[in-house]
Order: sequence, then C-alpha cells, then structure tokens
Amino acid sequence: MLKIFNTLSKKKEIFKPIHNNEVKIYVCGVTTYDLCHIGHGRTFVIFDLIIRYLKNLGYKVKYIRNITDIDDKIIEIANKKKKNIKCITNKMISEMQLDFKKLNLLKPNIEPRATNHINEIIIIIKHLIKNNNAYIAKNGDVMFSIDSYLNYGKLSRQKLNKLKKKQIYFDIKQNHIDFVLWKISKNKKIGWLSPWGYGRPGWHIECSAMHNKYFGNFFDIHGGGNDLIFPHHENEIAQSYCLDKSFHVNYWIHSGMIMIDNKKMSKSLHNSLKLRDILSKYNNEIIRYFFTSTHYRSPIIYNENVLKQSEASISRLYTSIYYINNISSKIDLDNQNYKKDKENILFEKKFYEAMNDDFNTPRAYSILFNMSYQINILNNKKKFLYANNLILKLRDLGNILGILFYNPQNYFKKKKLYYYDKYQIEKLIKIRNNARKNKFWEKADSIRNLLNNKNILLEDSQFGTIWKRNK
Repeated sequence: MLKIFNTLSKKKEIFKPIHNNEVKIYVCGVTTYDLCHIGHGRTFVIFDLIIRYLKNLGYKVKYIRNITDIDDKIIEIANKKKKNIKCITNKMISEMQLDFKKLNLLKPNIEPRATNHINEIIIIIKHLIKNNNAYIAKNGDVMFSIDSYLNYGKLSRQKLNKLKKKQIYFDIKQNHIDFVLWKISKNKKIGWLSPWGYGRPGWHIECSAMHNKYFGNFFDIHGGGNDLIFPHHENEIAQSYCLDKSFHVNYWIHSGMIMIDNKKMSKSLHNSLKLRDILSKYNNEIIRYFFTSTHYRSPIIYNENVLKQSEASISRLYTSIYYINNISSKIDLDNQNYKKDKENILFEKKFYEAMNDDFNTPRAYSILFNMSYQINILNNKKKFLYANNLILKLRDLGNILGILFYNPQNYFKKKKLYYYDKYQIEKLIKIRNNARKNKFWEKADSIRNLLNNKNILLEDSQFGTIWKRNK
C-alpha cells in the first residue's frame, strides 16, 4: 500500500487516486532563460522515478510539466542580447529537451508553454477582479488581494506578519504581500493586449490557467522543488481556490534542494552547476543514482567525491550482472521449468515495501545491493540458474528506478569511468578465476580484456592472480 508525504498535511497519507486506474500529475517546469542546472536535474529525475513507479503499479499516468517562457529574467536577457524573446526561449527549450533526453527522462504527455495560454490567463484574472479577489494597483498592474483569501499560508505554514515588506511596492499594493497577476509592460514590443493594458502575466497565474485547462480544479498530484512551496505554490492555491471553491490537489509533493558547501545552490550565490557539465563527465545512470541516493524530500550535498561513490555503486550492480550464464530471458528460465526461490520473492517484497513508504529509494537501493551480493555468492557456488533468475529480477527492479537499462558490456565501454576501484577489480578477478576453474575460457578472457582496456594488468601465478595498474 503506497503512502506519500503530503506537504499540505505534513504527514504520510495512503495514496488513493481520484480514478481507480489513472493518476494525474502536474509538475512545475523550467523557466527558460538559461541552461538547466543540476537542481532541475534532481527535481525532474525524482518525479520521473515517481511516475515510473506509479506506472509499474499499473496506473495510467497523465503527466503535465509546464514551461515558463515569459518573465523578467527572460526579458532582461533578450534586451541585453538584443534578440527576440522567442529566439531566447526556443533555444533554451531545445537545450532543456536535449539534457532531459540524455538523462533518460520520460516525456510528459503535455508540455504547455505559458505564452500559449494568455487567453486562459486573462479570463481567470477577469473572474478574480469581478469577485474582488484582485484589483488594479496604482502603477496599473493587476494584483491578487491576499486579504480576500483567509487560508493564505496553509501550505507553507508562513506567519504572514513576519514576511518582509518590499518597500518598492509599499505605496502601490493594498497589502505588501499581494502578488502580481498581470504586469503592465513598459516596452510595447513585449506583451499582449488585455483589458488592463499592454502587458504580460505574472509567474503564478500561468500554472493555475494550465492545470485548470487540462485537469480541471481537482487532480491527484502537484509537485516541484521545495523552493516552490512559497511563494509559488502558496499563491497558486490562493488564486485557484478563489477562481473555483472546489479546487483541490490530493497530494502536494516537493523535492529537496542540492547543497554546495552547505549552501543552497542558486544563481544569485554564483554556485549553480549546469546539468550538461556533469552529463559530459558521467553516465546518466550514475547521475540518477546520485540524485536519488538520498530520500527525495531531503537535501543532497554535491561534490565530486559523492559522484565518484555513485559511479562505484552503479558499477558494482553492473559487475554483478555482467555475465548471465547461457540464459538471457525469462522465457528461457520457464522452458527449463525453473521455480522462483523464496529468497528472490523476499527481495522483491522488501523492494516494494521500501518504495511504498513514500518512495524510499535509499532502502530500495540497499535491497538491490543485497541482491547483487547474493548473485556473486550463487555464481561462486555454481548455482547459475538461481543467479540468473536473480539477475533478471535485479534488472527489473532497477528499471523501475530508472537504472540498469544498459547491456553491461556496453555500459563499461561507453560510460565515463575514471578508474575501477579495488573492490570492483577484485570482484572481477574472482569471477574470472571461477570461470577458469569451470573452463569457461571465453568468459575468463573477456574479463582479462575488460580490465586490460582500463589499464589493469593481471598476472596468474601458483599463489593466485595479482593485479596492478599500468600507468
């Protein structure tokens, strides 16, 4: 039974979709003024994992991930480069899609852009003004009135009287925490016609317009990074509820931030790292493991050593499935009338227990490593049928987490690997020695060649096999 931590209630709740076999999930996407950073990577890998798991449970998932293609930063960059806004955003969207493809992220069913929903946004703002939930400020902008929504702050648990006052808006707004729905444009080349003047939408209103159009006002999951809890999602709830009192999201899910030198990664601190920079150095499954090795709600610390540890962990799994003896599919196992052993069933049960506990990936990975260890034992004991069956199950469960999709031989050839650690080398030597003992000469030679290609030389003697790096 799947349980999900709901940011709104601050507790784990049993997952019950609105429709028995269908899940609707809306995730706030990228603002397209620059290349994606690794924080984007973590957020969308986490929701990719959640979607993969829901599909594995048998749900039909309808996934929306929006694109913010108009805001102050985009306008600033367009002005600075003297380029059309669409030229900037189209380029960044193409680059985003390239990065996400390299990460092996599932494509959303719908990927709506804010600028394609201006009419829907204007209709909502008209409704909010009519119901006295919004007003035209002294500078001509349309503002949402926080005082018109009594439950403001229920998602983020913000104490409104402690929120900082922005002096720039002090004489313009009725309440200093009111937020912009429509912003009047000073540049008549950037914006759209509206009843309140030429301008553009505020940030928060676009998500209300898009989820309302595609999902209505009642759907299963809304998510994003936890930096969106306030003000973005708080504001979205306020305006969506005032638009339609039936508005409700069953589960709010938020992922933790990436920390660098104990500080949250952000462009304002000049410590953000581009996603493609680590994609150029590491295999996508290594990066995915890094992003999900800590529970999704927790922050994760980035440094090169942690990525190398992730590399070693993924390589450890691929090493254990490197050789599958003569049997390559479940059909082959069935033809040999092979019966599942109890231990195999137990591994699978523990894996699902971990994932059903609010997508507990650290626990799920520990199950995979236990399976890997057991595979090695079974191979050493020449129980190849048992080992092969466990290898197939390990790959099935790994695929749910978005890993172990590569052919193991191709993985070790293609991945960006600096070196094998001592543990990996000695494990491969054990597999090779076992192959030699059983006269599997082709298998033994292929392991020698694999290590030799990584500048690791083997010498067989009467005292065993010794190895050294050929520097």
